[in-house]
Formats: sequence, structure tokens, C-alpha cells
Amino acid sequence: SVLESHVTIGHATVVGDGTHLFSGVSVGDYCVIGERNRLMSGSVIGSDGYGYEYENGTHQRVPQIGNVVTSSDVDIGANSTIDRARFGSTLVGTGTKIDNQVQIAHNVKIGHHCLIVAQVGISGSTVLGDGVIVGGQAGIAGHLKIGSGAMIAGGTAVISDIEAQSKVRGYPAMPMMLFNRMAVLQRKLPDLFKRFDQLEKRVNSLTNDMI
Repeated sequence: SVLESHVTIGHATVVGDGTHLFSGVSVGDYCVIGERNRLMSGSVIGSDGYGYEYENGTHQRVPQIGNVVTSSDVDIGANSTIDRARFGSTLVGTGTKIDNQVQIAHNVKIGHHCLIVAQVGISGSTVLGDGVIVGGQAGIAGHLKIGSGAMIAGGTAVISDIEAQSKVRGYPAMPMMLFNRMAVLQRKLPDLFKRFDQLEKRVNSLTNDMI
């Protein structure tokens, strides 16, 4: 394995054979980094998950005592963050490729050979099946299930489960074909409103003539 300058490895952490940690990478305590991983500069693996309980008028931090486990042949882009689990493990499956500035929250489970593009956010305890593709700046709410082979277009807001092999887009997420049809109709709205206004004026004119 190769560890470049200013890399930090936590207590009882394991780094697999053939893995390359670029400068400034931080891997927290008890995490497991698989074989032949590539962690680009500034990525943070095993930071605390975002967990708080509201008590006595303040937000109290809930200890995050799990870890992060990445399988073999995983790439993690620059300045991406993967939070440790509250309990158990945050998981990244074999062959998954994560782009720059991606946030993966605690207890997320990502399947094998997924592609997650820049600035995606995945909320806690969501599960992605194998071969899922998530476009840039998409956001996925927590405790959801994204079926294997699903494709989520860039900028999509996912607030409910996605079936396997689905293609979704929009805010909130909808079938991609429906989104495309709606986009085409939106472009026709100015002309439709103009025609409706003309029709309304004609109807009013005919009504006045009858009176």
C-alpha cells in the first residue's frame, strides 16, 4: 500500500494490500479499507455520523460507535466524506466508484459496482443495491431502499424508495419518461396560455352578444 504525505490512520484501522491513500486522507478508528482502494486527497473516512437527541432544551450528541468498511477496488474522490455508523458499519461494496465532494451518512449501505457522481448526498441508513448510478448533485433521503440497477439523474430529489432498474429524475423523483414529457409540455405553456386567453375573450364576446 502507498500512504502519501499527511495521511492519518486511526486506532485499530486496517488498510488492505495495494491501496493508495493520497495526501491529506483521514481514516478514523476501527475502519476497514479494502484491497486496491484509491482514496483521493482530502477524503475523510470514519468521521462521526450526524446524530443528536434534543434534551433539556439542547441538542446532545449521540455517540457514533460503529465504523466504515470498504470492499476491494473502491475509489473515493477528493474531499468526499463517509460517516461511521452509529452502530455496526457503513458499507461500500466492491468496485464502487465515488466522485469528489460526496457525502455518505451513517449506516448507509452501498452495493457493488455503483457509480456516485460529484456532490451527491445520501442520508443515513439508506441502502443502495448493486449497480446503482447516481448523477451529480442528487440528494437521497434517509432510510430508503434504492433497487439494483436504478439510475438517478443529476439534481434529483429522492424522497421514497426506488424500484430496481428504474430511471428517475426531477424534484421530487419521478419516472424519467414522465419527467421528459412534462418538460416538453412546459415549453408549450406560453403558447397554450395565449390561445386560452384568446378563446376566453371570444367566449365572453359571444356571451355578451347573446345578452
